[in-house]
Amino acid sequence: MHTGISHSLDFDRDGKTLSHLSIPFSIDRSPYFQIKVPICLMRNGEGTSLLLMAGNHGDEYEGELCLAKLVRRLDPARVRGRVTILPMANVPAVMAAKRCSPLDGGNLNRAFPGDPSGTPTSRLANFLETDLFPRHDIVFDIHSGGTSMEHLPTALVERNADPERHRRGVELMRALCMPYGFVADNGQASPTSMGAARRAGAIGVSGEFGGGGTATVDTMAITARAIDNLLIALGLVDGPVVGAESMHSMPTRLLSLSRHSQGLYAARRGWFEPAVRVGDSVNAGQLAGWYHDLERLDLAEEALHFAENGIVLSRRLHTMCEAGDCLMQVAEPVET
Repeated sequence: MHTGISHSLDFDRDGKTLSHLSIPFSIDRSPYFQIKVPICLMRNGEGTSLLLMAGNHGDEYEGELCLAKLVRRLDPARVRGRVTILPMANVPAVMAAKRCSPLDGGNLNRAFPGDPSGTPTSRLANFLETDLFPRHDIVFDIHSGGTSMEHLPTALVERNADPERHRRGVELMRALCMPYGFVADNGQASPTSMGAARRAGAIGVSGEFGGGGTATVDTMAITARAIDNLLIALGLVDGPVVGAESMHSMPTRLLSLSRHSQGLYAARRGWFEPAVRVGDSVNAGQLAGWYHDLERLDLAEEALHFAENGIVLSRRLHTMCEAGDCLMQVAEPVET
């Protein structure tokens, strides 16, 4: 009663089911409180099984809003197979508009494989990896830069040691028709949803669809198209559901992010002024920006330089920084 997650879902039932995953967590005002994570199942006979999730981080809105639209707009009669939708996976973080859960400080995308007897975030991660992900062929986890990052619109997969499964993951990533896609090397023990999907036997696809802690016309449109394109590519529906139209012709340029040296990090407290934009091509040794110390006005700003060639994938939006903050990332173009 005080551990794990409970639900009453029947994954083999045809039609549309709106329900909740319930995570018990005793709090001051309610000793038998349950965190209610909304979930929607749509099934129409046999076929591919797809899990769509957003709100892994609570301040990344494009996926949350698009999946809420999908819940309302998708008629299960149109579906061939099963679509499971988690619009707000980390509900406490979503409700607090924070990256991590205010209940336990948990970052869901660093919590896998989790613990069924742990904190709420850890219990949710464990349920996803050991129960929900294994029921699906494909897991699509939708992210954006959140309140602290501006991110190049990209699709994402983690490298899979199985060549055929890696090929399929890249194929589905390309099917989203994002302008860029990158392959992350996080290892077999990766604490992310994509690592969990791989360990669960599913093909994991993800992406960064915006940033700045807001939804824009452009980021909503590209997210909606990606969802529609994946649904169509998997044969689950026969046409767009969330967006006005699907996009089939845009080529995806592949990038790789696999080394710590591709990131630029603050080494002390200061204020960062960028010299390049997200999406710019840069070279090793090129000026990335300047680091100011506003508490020491007698000191000149420090010039910071890139360690690697590539394309600027993301930059920190908050100008004030502390030691350890990632200021920029540079992804390496991949020839295929």
